[in-house]
Amino acid sequence: MKRILDVCCGSRMFWFNKTHKDTVFADVRNCSLAIKDSGCASGIRHIIISPDVQADFVHLPFADETFSMVVIDPPHLLHGGKNSWMVKKYGKLPMQWKHIIHDGFVECMRVLKKNSILVFKWSANDISTKAVLDVIPFNPLFGHPTKRHGHTIWMVFMK
Repeated sequence: MKRILDVCCGSRMFWFNKTHKDTVFADVRNCSLAIKDSGCASGIRHIIISPDVQADFVHLPFADETFSMVVIDPPHLLHGGKNSWMVKKYGKLPMQWKHIIHDGFVECMRVLKKNSILVFKWSANDISTKAVLDVIPFNPLFGHPTKRHGHTIWMVFMK
């Protein structure tokens, strides 16, 4: 069995090895997108979301304590229209987002082995880090914020 689970893998953007042999890539979406992007030479950016397992991170099809590491990079946007490239690329949370983040986090901890690590990436553009931590029933060990393209923070939790 593979040891790492990425539950909201999207197009695997932050992975150096997008086909890492010890990782199960999961996402609720499975699609190819062509998005207008003036930053690309062609004017169109192609995004492929092709998970190994198509699953919602609030209902994972894995047994308890299966993985040694779980990575969560859930949708973080509340605002944006159906044609927004950000929404197409990253997904969008409903206005009643709190139960989704809470339940998804609890589910990820369920499939994580004891004494193992959960890595959580959050972008606080629409929902503050404090607000998201208030709905998660676990405390991070540490984290690192960056403002490269917004207000992203990486946090590490241990079960």
